[in-house]
Amino acid sequence: MWKGQLRKKGFKKKLYACDPEKEKITVQITKRKGRDLQITPQDNERCFREKLAQKISGTLIGIWLLVGEHLRLGTWDLLKGWSESADKSLEPRIALQMVHESAICVNRVRRKNALANQGFESVSGLSYLVRDEDVHEILNRHTVSEARQMQIALLQLRNLQGHYQGDILAIDPHRIVTYSKRIMPKKKKHPEDPSKKMLQTFFCVDGHTGQPLGFTIGSPGQTATRATIELMEMVQAINRKDCLFVADKEHFTLELLTYAREKNYKLLVPAILMDQIKSKIKHLDYQRKWAGFALADTTYAFEKQTEPFRLIAQRTGECCDDYQYKAFMTTARNSSTKLLTEDYPGRWSVEEFFNFESAMGIDRAATMNLNIRYGRLSLSLIAQAIVHQFRKKLPAPYNQWNAEHTAKSIFSGLDGDIRVKDDTILVTLYNVPENLGLRKHYENLPEILKTEGVNPKVPWLYDYKVDFRFK
Repeated sequence: MWKGQLRKKGFKKKLYACDPEKEKITVQITKRKGRDLQITPQDNERCFREKLAQKISGTLIGIWLLVGEHLRLGTWDLLKGWSESADKSLEPRIALQMVHESAICVNRVRRKNALANQGFESVSGLSYLVRDEDVHEILNRHTVSEARQMQIALLQLRNLQGHYQGDILAIDPHRIVTYSKRIMPKKKKHPEDPSKKMLQTFFCVDGHTGQPLGFTIGSPGQTATRATIELMEMVQAINRKDCLFVADKEHFTLELLTYAREKNYKLLVPAILMDQIKSKIKHLDYQRKWAGFALADTTYAFEKQTEPFRLIAQRTGECCDDYQYKAFMTTARNSSTKLLTEDYPGRWSVEEFFNFESAMGIDRAATMNLNIRYGRLSLSLIAQAIVHQFRKKLPAPYNQWNAEHTAKSIFSGLDGDIRVKDDTILVTLYNVPENLGLRKHYENLPEILKTEGVNPKVPWLYDYKVDFRFK
C-alpha cells in the first residue's frame, strides 16, 4: 500500500543503513501488534491509481505484453466466473496474479519473498503483492467441479481462437514429483528411477498444434481409466467425436475400450504383450509394407463372454530370428497403415508439451489437496494459452523458445517504466531487440484491438487502456 495508507493503518516505518559507503537504505514495514491489514477493493483501487500517478520503474515490466492477449482470449470473464466476483473484486485479480506467476515460471513472488518486483502486481490490477496465505485461502474456497468448469470454458474459448486444428488427440499420464509430508504411495516416473511421492495427472493435447485441451488428476479413489473417461467427456464440450484419441499402455483396459466403443469414440492404445496376445500375433499372416515393416489385422477378446476388439499387430525385422512384435487395440476403422504410421506418432506431441511448457507450474506440486491442485493447474493452463498467443507473434526462431526461455528473456528480462496519461497506461520498454518484432504488434495497441473487434478498455485495470512505447 502507499505510505499515507500505511500510516493510517498503524504501521511503523524503520530505516536501516545497510551500507554507509553506498548510502543504501532499506525500508521495513512492521505490523501493529494484534492487528492485520484489511485491504478493501476501494483501498486497492485508490492505491493502484496513486502508484500509476507516481510512475513505476522496476523489473518484470515485460509481463505487460500479455494484457492484449488476455483481452483477446477473454481471461477476465473466465476468472470472474470461477471466483463468482464482480469487476471491482480482489479475488479475480489475485487469480490473475497466479496466472502471471505461471507465465514467468516462478512459484513465489509474494512480498516476503521479493520486495523489488514493482510493476508485477500492477499488471493484475493490484497495489500489493499477495501473500501465500491469501492464495491458499482463495484456492481452498473453490471445489474440484468449479475448476473443471473453468477448464471447459477455457477449452471453448481456445477452440474459438483456433488453437485446435487437428483430428488427433493425445492422452498421456504426467507424474509430478511432490515433497509433501503426507503418507501416500510412492511411484516411479521412470523404471530405473527410485520411487517417490508423486501427483498423477492425465493431459489431453492436440496432436497437430501441441496445445492442451484439459487435464484430470488420478488419486487412490480415481483410477487411470476413470480419469481418462472424464477427460474424454470434457473434450466433448467442443464436439470432437470424430477425432482419434491416441493413448499409452496405461489405458489398455477393457473398461476404457468398452466405453469408447459405446460412445463411438475412436481410440488407439498400445496393447500389453500378455502371453495370450504374444501367441496370437506370432502366427498371423503379415502383409509387408516396406523393408523391415509388416502389419496384420485380427481381433482379441479380453474374456470369452465379451465382444472382441480390433487388434493390429506390427512386425519389424527382415529375418525370422530378428522379428520383434508390437500390438495395438483400436475402436477405429481406419486402415492399419494410416493408424500406425501417420496417426500414432501424434502421441509424442504430448511429451513435447511437457518438455516445452512444464516450467509454467506443470512440474511442481506443493499441497496435495485436490481442489487446490485442480485450481492451480487450471490457472496454469490459462497462462499457457495466453503465452501461446503471444509466442505466435514472434518470428522464428524466437517462437520456438520454451516457456522458461521466453519468461527469462522477455517477460522478466526487459527494462521499462509505467505511467498514466489521461485514460491510457503507457508502458515504455527500453532496448528491446528489433529482431523480436514487438513494435508492430504493440505500438498503438488500443487501435489494433479495435480493428480486431476487441474492447481496448482493460476491466481489471479499472477500464484504463494500455499502450506501449519502444525506446
